[in-house]
Amino acid sequence: MSRGRLYDEGGYGGDEHAGDHGGLAGRTPFQRDRDRILHSGAFRRLKHKTQVFVYHEGDYFRTRMTHSIEVAQIARSMARALRLNDDLAEAVALAHDLGHTPFGHAGEDALQAAMRNHGGFDHNEQTVRVLTGLEQRYASFDGLNLTWETLEGVVKHNGPITSALRPAIALLDQALDLHLDIYASAEAQLANLADDIAYLSHDFDDALRAGLFGFDAITGLPQVSAILADIAAAHGDLAPGRLTHELVRRLISVFVNDLLAQSSANLEALGAASADDIRRAGQAIIAFSPGMAADLETIRDFLFTNMWRHYKVNRMTSKARRVVTELFELFMSETNTLPTEWQTHDGLALAGMDDTARARIIADYIASMTDRYAMLEYQRLFEPGPILR
Repeated sequence: MSRGRLYDEGGYGGDEHAGDHGGLAGRTPFQRDRDRILHSGAFRRLKHKTQVFVYHEGDYFRTRMTHSIEVAQIARSMARALRLNDDLAEAVALAHDLGHTPFGHAGEDALQAAMRNHGGFDHNEQTVRVLTGLEQRYASFDGLNLTWETLEGVVKHNGPITSALRPAIALLDQALDLHLDIYASAEAQLANLADDIAYLSHDFDDALRAGLFGFDAITGLPQVSAILADIAAAHGDLAPGRLTHELVRRLISVFVNDLLAQSSANLEALGAASADDIRRAGQAIIAFSPGMAADLETIRDFLFTNMWRHYKVNRMTSKARRVVTELFELFMSETNTLPTEWQTHDGLALAGMDDTARARIIADYIASMTDRYAMLEYQRLFEPGPILR
C-alpha cells in the first residue's frame, strides 16, 4: 500500500485498480509509477545522455538510459530475493538519473559553475523538478504525480538529508512530509547500492572496450584478481570480448551475493515489523559487508584515476564543459535565441525577469538536452556556415 499521491486522480490514478484512461487496470501504485517514468520524455532522452563516453564515441558504450535499466534490473532482482517490494525498488532505480545534464558530470559541473550566483544546480534536485513539474504531459497536473514512497526514495536514496535543503526538495517536503532526517525505505537503499554495483562493474566493460587500460592493469584489484584467476582456470585464454563479459557478470554476482547476505543479516538483527522500522533504524540496513565495502572503494579509486580521469575522457569532458558554459552565457544575454516556447514562462518574457529567475529556466532547458542536441545547438549558434534546422 502507498501513502498516496500529491494530486487525487480518482479513477485515473488515485484508484490504483481502476487503471489510467486507456491504460491497464489492476496495476499496483508502484507499477503505475514505473510505467509513468518509462513513458516520460525525460526517460527517453536518457538514451542520448552520457554515462562516461559521449554518445557518438561508440554504439556499444553505456548511456544514462542503459545504465538506468541495468540498475533497475539489479535492484528488482535483489528486492525480490530479500522479499521487499520489487516494483518500488524498480521505480526508484529508473527515476534516479532523470535530472542529469547532457555530458554526464562534466555537464553538471559546468551548470553548477554557471548557476553559482543564481541558486546553484544539483542533479538530484533537478530530478525532483522533472518529476514534480517539468514533465508536462497530464491534463490535470504537472509532473508525474508519483507516490509518496517513490518520491521519498528518489529524494533520500543517498541517505537522510540534514544539510540546507534545495528549493525544489523543500517545496516537495512541505507538501508531502518526506521525513528527510531519517533513512528512506529498504527499497530505496537497495536502488542506491544497485547503482554502485552497475556502474562499478559495467565501467570495466566500457573502459576495456575503449582501450583505456588492459587486463594487465586490473589483475591486482580486489575481487577482480580472484575472478580472472577462476576464469583462466576454467576456460584458459578467452578472446577479450568474452573475457570482459565473463569478468563483469561474475563481478556483479560477487557484489550482489555479498549485499544480500549482509542485508539479510541486518534485517534479521533489526527484527523490523514495518517499513518505518527500517527507516528509523539510525543506519542503512541495506549494506555491503565491511570487507566488500572496502574492496569497492579500492575499485572506485582505480576507475577514478584510470578511466574517469583518463586523458581521452578529459578531452571529451573539457569540450562538454565549453559547450554547456557557452550555451548558458549566450541564452542569458540573448534570450531571443532560445526556442520560442522557452522565451516565456507562465506568461512572462524571460528577457524581463531578474537574472536568477531567468537562469533557472535556462538551466532547465540545458539540463533537458541530450548530448547530440546540445552539440547541434552549439553548432547552430556558434559555428559559421548555414543555419542548421
